[in-house]
Amino acid sequence: MITIYHNPRCSKSREALELVEQFTSKNRLPLNVVEYLKTPPDLAQLQSLHQRLGGSARDMARTNEEEYGALHLAQADDESLLRAIAAHPRLLQRPIVEFRGRAVIARPPELLTAFLQVP
Repeated sequence: MITIYHNPRCSKSREALELVEQFTSKNRLPLNVVEYLKTPPDLAQLQSLHQRLGGSARDMARTNEEEYGALHLAQADDESLLRAIAAHPRLLQRPIVEFRGRAVIARPPELLTAFLQVP
């Protein structure tokens, strides 16, 4: 199964969804589209997603959102950032795609080409 954390109002997210849909159709794989503003991931889901992504939780945060500045997150540690994203899902970077125990922030969507390789 492939999961995409998606915001239909975002052009990059729509582009990524189109690429993922083509891939899942071609490879007959199930697709789980999570519109994260309607169904936000909880803290445990974000922690799991963070592990699959690797790197800093800061990569998962949209630093240009109003909430980021208002909550003084510039110096926050990973756990504080994940808690903030759980409480304010607009902070979640998009799109994020999970496949085979790994995840990638598909910004730009072209990053999916290498990520979705089938061995």
